[in-house]
Amino acid sequence: MYLVLFLIIAFFAGLNYLLRSAVKKQNKKISSVEYTVVIGYILSIALFGAGLLTHSSQYHEAVDPVDGACYLPFGGKHALSLFIYFVAFNVAVIAVWIKGRQIPPIPLVLALIILMLGSIISIFVLTQVSYHDTSTLSSYVGNEGTFYFIFTPLFCFCFGIGFIWKIIQEEKATAIHRNYRNPILNKINRQLSSKMDYPVWALILLVPFFVVMTAILILFGQDSDSMAKVFTETTTWAFSQKMHPPILDHRGHYLCTVAAKGDPAIVKPLRLGNRHGNTIIVNRQLLVANAFEEILSDLSPKLHRYVRYFYDRYGYNISTRINSVGASNLTYRVMKPLEYTFLFFLYLFYVEPEKKIAKQYT
Repeated sequence: MYLVLFLIIAFFAGLNYLLRSAVKKQNKKISSVEYTVVIGYILSIALFGAGLLTHSSQYHEAVDPVDGACYLPFGGKHALSLFIYFVAFNVAVIAVWIKGRQIPPIPLVLALIILMLGSIISIFVLTQVSYHDTSTLSSYVGNEGTFYFIFTPLFCFCFGIGFIWKIIQEEKATAIHRNYRNPILNKINRQLSSKMDYPVWALILLVPFFVVMTAILILFGQDSDSMAKVFTETTTWAFSQKMHPPILDHRGHYLCTVAAKGDPAIVKPLRLGNRHGNTIIVNRQLLVANAFEEILSDLSPKLHRYVRYFYDRYGYNISTRINSVGASNLTYRVMKPLEYTFLFFLYLFYVEPEKKIAKQYT
């Protein structure tokens, strides 16, 4: 978690420094459209970072979904490779945005290679975060992870394609007006200008550059296939090939807290019960509520999932505040109307509702 925060802050600081120094040095005027895009991109990175705060667990770690914990879409130590490419991509984007075709030939070809690789990687990241299977994490509803992560790779893909196209057009315009005394050279120049020479060189050198980058990353402890493992050594995401451990049983007893801490004359504890292997004190209110939940699960599993999600999300926070006899008694009385509502539905749908109630937590 702290490493993620450090990397996000370091990246923001570095990006801000590069932008400020490059714009100031080149005396570049930023249009309102460019300014809006830059702000949008920075906000997307901030949203991405917010997603990493809640989706930070590795596939081999057991999580408690009620606490908002979920799994990282990028695998373990291999995320360093992805981060290095991300930083290199942003440096290339800033360079091409500020200087365009004025970059010397070799750095320009390197920038184009990085833009091509970044665009390809962005497609894989987009695919990875577009599908988040939370069905094995029963407390989750929907796919909130995609919302956090999808905008940054979308921006990166558009930047990559857009700036490659920018260089192609600028190179064509420059090459067409370039003349040589030798007619043969002129003919070659015309052919190369029609084939857009710098992007072609970038495409030719794409694989060798990737191999060299992989070799360098291996020296920093990465695997030769880290760019594949960064997507596959995950769980619940599109390319995931790992299974996570069973989710942690939540530590709160919710309404059980009322039965355990309230005045026995008011909350009326009945007996001891068993909840996921733990012994708890139960009263009739808790038994009725649990029996009603079973009805809801049978009649509408989808609605039950949403109700369960809401209950798990906020029930524990409520239970931590029920830390006195008075608070427990008050909660019991507030819940009485709901208890009678639940009881009404039990008598409406079951022939023997009392048997249904009595068997809860046995």
